[in-house]
Amino acid sequence: MSDSSTQPGNGAPDGSDVTVGEPGSVHVITEQDRTVIVLSGEIDADLSPELGEATAEAEERGLPVEVDAHHVTFMDSSGVAFLARLSMRSKHRVRLLRVPPTVRFLLDVTKIGELLDVVDEPASGAESSPVG
Repeated sequence: MSDSSTQPGNGAPDGSDVTVGEPGSVHVITEQDRTVIVLSGEIDADLSPELGEATAEAEERGLPVEVDAHHVTFMDSSGVAFLARLSMRSKHRVRLLRVPPTVRFLLDVTKIGELLDVVDEPASGAESSPVG
């Protein structure tokens, strides 16, 4: 008898290995002059409630918003929708910081990158210059 169900970490029914990614997280940090949203791990539909709460909190504060994406390992359409929604609701242009290549690809393909300022490093008292 064979069991066709797949237990987490035991592989897919076809015998291939299943890679379980790092769970995603969303943290909102309110500073005096800006709101920073730190994303890490897999940004997918499982995080939709947290992404919605982060958007609402940033909108309520009304400060400039920076999204730190340095530790994002995966992003699906939920993450792209979050960035679009955040950019449309913010009173200021949203800055997306330290974007990994997989996310940068999504920004280019979806054109969402045109709604955001994509910078390689966070501001440290001086204006960041775009990397060209």
